Amino acid sequence: MNKENKLGMGLGALLSTTNNNPESNGIQKINISQIIPNPSQPRKNFKDEDLKELSSSIKNQGLIQPIIIKPVKDGQYQIIAGERRWRACQLNGMHEVDCVIKNLDDINVLEAALIENIQREDLNVIEEANAYKGLIDIKNINNENLAKLIGKSSSHVSNILRLLDLDKKIQEMVIKGDLSMGHARALIGVPDAIEKANEIIEKKLSVRQIEKITSEFKKNKTKKVSKDPNIIDLERELSDKIGLKTSIQFNENGSSGSLTLYYSDLNQLDDLMKRLKK
Repeated sequence: MNKENKLGMGLGALLSTTNNNPESNGIQKINISQIIPNPSQPRKNFKDEDLKELSSSIKNQGLIQPIIIKPVKDGQYQIIAGERRWRACQLNGMHEVDCVIKNLDDINVLEAALIENIQREDLNVIEEANAYKGLIDIKNINNENLAKLIGKSSSHVSNILRLLDLDKKIQEMVIKGDLSMGHARALIGVPDAIEKANEIIEKKLSVRQIEKITSEFKKNKTKKVSKDPNIIDLERELSDKIGLKTSIQFNENGSSGSLTLYYSDLNQLDDLMKRLKK
């Protein structure tokens, strides 16, 4: 089963425009001023050029796919799927847009937004990472199960999620397009990463150049750790299973040690605590 089918079944069930819900009246004309974006929308970056192209297409062809919305307070509606189309319609000065009203709870709204964005495959890698993390949190699954759900390899999912370990300033550089994914990956776990990121931008360093610069640190770090490959494999397996970076350290006698779990925010810590208490 391909990626579109795997994700499409869930998205189709959430956003079906068929009139099988007594609270949904099919496609309706809604005043564009009554529609507001979803603050939890994983996509934060909308390129002006792309919006203008879509706006021109809608002006010539009409809005082919309606915007999916849910009712909120004061006669307003929140976008579930279609914020990009809504923005393009605004550029055209449209007063009303075709919409389908769905009564979904916040969890289903977020899940629909995440899946729609992943399906479109034009997110930047930080938005993609946040979308993956959102699905992991919502569905309470690990990296391996998420990879199966979206039709990607476990290594791809893990590599994308590791970008969230970077400082927020570096993540912003990636979102703006100042740094590529290759640059960002080379900076993971490197000291003074922000300083090196600025150096990449100022000197227009290639990915290969920055990998050469950071490789010495990573090589020295590896030498110092000199960890057994079997332990590294075990750490990787644990990370994939629980969705968190893990570290296993042995004491000098080799019979005892420690297991460390790393979380990136308080929500992840809260989820970990709930799972440990079960």
